[in-house]
Amino acid sequence: MTTLQKGSIGTLLVGGLLGIVLLAVVFGGEAALSTEEFCTSCHSMSYPQEELKHSTHYGALGVNPGCKDCHIPQGIENFHLAVATHIVDGARELYLELKNDYSTLEKFDERRLIMAHDARMNLKKWDSITCRTCHKKPNPPGEDAQAAHKKMETEGATCIDCHQNLVHEEAPMTDLNASLAAGKMVLKPEEGDDEDEDEDEDEDEEDEDADTEESEAADESSDEDDDDE
Repeated sequence: MTTLQKGSIGTLLVGGLLGIVLLAVVFGGEAALSTEEFCTSCHSMSYPQEELKHSTHYGALGVNPGCKDCHIPQGIENFHLAVATHIVDGARELYLELKNDYSTLEKFDERRLIMAHDARMNLKKWDSITCRTCHKKPNPPGEDAQAAHKKMETEGATCIDCHQNLVHEEAPMTDLNASLAAGKMVLKPEEGDDEDEDEDEDEDEEDEDADTEESEAADESSDEDDDDE
């Protein structure tokens, strides 16, 4: 075996060893960064953690979900999403943790909607993959629910489009499709707002009908006066 061959083999062995070490660091680091202890080491995340413990998701199936189960895609096929989440969202949230004051729940609530919307948009982009990990092929009762779930096949809807505010304290619901199209957060109209708009439209139509009737009555009266003359 020549010196060149020995050098090539040595290079391959060193490269292989470094590759194994790199994989161990990446996978081990991802696992460490996904623990609930790490997630809640930031003061602001202690509030959502308590909300999770009082939600219907906690203890319902005998297995308590943690932060990663909803907010970080699991499985080797989604590993790239998990790494991207840690790098992009993690860096942003660390910056915001240092920039903002979360010393009280009231101060946290000032940014609750923004943070909730960011989390919803992640789920939207992932096609709610973390929801589907547990909720496989849901078959909800009721015609309305069945029709809504059909939209997942016909309109590209996903779980988070409808199922918001299930775990944490309520934040105004956001229209995720409109938000994607507009490039900014778009709130869903309140149910009462739709009813008010319908009522306003009905009132406007009634006013228009009344004005028309008054106008016709005035015209008829004018015609009668002309006939009398």
